[in-house]
Amino acid sequence: MKLRPLLDKVVLKRVEAVETTKAGIILPDSAKEKPEVSVIVAVGPGGIVDGKEVVMTLKEGEQVITGKYTGTQVKLDGVEYTIVSQADILAVVE
Repeated sequence: MKLRPLLDKVVLKRVEAVETTKAGIILPDSAKEKPEVSVIVAVGPGGIVDGKEVVMTLKEGEQVITGKYTGTQVKLDGVEYTIVSQADILAVVE
C-alpha cells in the first residue's frame, strides 16, 4: 500500500535514533530519545485550505524537523509514518 496525502499534508518517516553514545555505550530502546528529524515520503498537491491558497514548497526525500508531538501517527505495512500539515514543519535540514 501507498499513502497519498491530500491538500497541504506531508507524510514523514522518522530517522532512526542513534543506538550508541559517542563513548560506544549501547542504549536500550527505553533510553533512546525520539528524534524530531524525519524524511519526507510523500507531499500533497496543495490547494485551498481554510480559504487560503497553499503552495507546497517541500519535496520528497528532504529531511525536516518537526515538533515532538506534531501530527497523526499511522502504521502501514509495519512501518510507522507521521502525517502533518506543511505549516507544522519547523525547518529543512540541509
